[in-house]
Amino acid sequence: MGLLSAYRAGGADLPFGDPLPSHPGVAMEGYFWRFTDLAGGQVVIALNGVNQSSQGPWATLGLASHPGGFLRAVEHPQASADPAALGAFAGTAFRGTARELHVDLGPDARLDAVIHDPIPWSRRSLGGSSIFQSVPALNQYWHPWLLGGRAEGEALLGGERITLDGAAVYAEKNWGRGGFPPAWWWGQAQGFEDPGVCVAFAGGIIESGPLRTEVTAVVVRLPDGTLIRLGDPLVNPVHARVTDESWHLRGRGLRWSVEIEGESPLGDAHVLPVPLPEERRNVAGALEHLGGRMEVRVRRRGRLVWSGTSHLAALEHGGIDRAAAEAARRGAPGASAVPPFRA
Repeated sequence: MGLLSAYRAGGADLPFGDPLPSHPGVAMEGYFWRFTDLAGGQVVIALNGVNQSSQGPWATLGLASHPGGFLRAVEHPQASADPAALGAFAGTAFRGTARELHVDLGPDARLDAVIHDPIPWSRRSLGGSSIFQSVPALNQYWHPWLLGGRAEGEALLGGERITLDGAAVYAEKNWGRGGFPPAWWWGQAQGFEDPGVCVAFAGGIIESGPLRTEVTAVVVRLPDGTLIRLGDPLVNPVHARVTDESWHLRGRGLRWSVEIEGESPLGDAHVLPVPLPEERRNVAGALEHLGGRMEVRVRRRGRLVWSGTSHLAALEHGGIDRAAAEAARRGAPGASAVPPFRA
């Protein structure tokens, strides 16, 4: 194994490197797509966690929608990720690339879509995790590689046929040495008045050996295409206060500041699966709202330059033990998916 391959096997990417190919040494590499249809008031998500265990790879697959609360989660015995480009696969059940997505989790859980006019991540120097993306052996990295695009296709979820034609597309990947961190929070929204706007954030406890710190990253693509990324702890930190029903983030740098307010009642949350890679099983780990409210304000040197509200925002609060207990106690939809359906 060459030096660069060994470096990437620890999960890291050099500045100006490409984080889209798989990182062969990590326990989990997760791929996520989100389709937002503002006109129809619908959201559909698809996910593939390519997991590695001592017995070989396996996949965490999922499809979910809002409204309606549909959720199908599957543990699949086959999984692979493309070492040369963006790609996640699981036998005939899942095939996702930078331009197409095909999912078949049963006769009532299917999705086929092609992505047109993609808007990729435009900062070549570093990805969504910024400087942390060049540090090997962290427990979690994050990269929102697709900040917009137009879908063509359809989904069949629980007997309902949903057209995806014209829906806005967002996609990201996350990966880490041991799977998911002990706790995390995440959000993403399109469906603003301006169709070119995309907002995403991800935070959690980052660990590597004795290093343990809490980091939150915020990404905003403005109507004019300007891409703002905040979250470097010393340069432009983001402070987050999160509960199962509210998300409050404040990020400030030398030029830009971003405020995000999110809210959604717990009873509307899906309980998404989170893999335990070595154990080859999923557990309840993430309370995710697919149709929450997100209000965003962006300022440049103190002057408000853009603000907007989406009522189709994704808002997530994760923590494996806590999420399972909260879902069971409050009866959140999706609690019955523990353990998830098996392929």
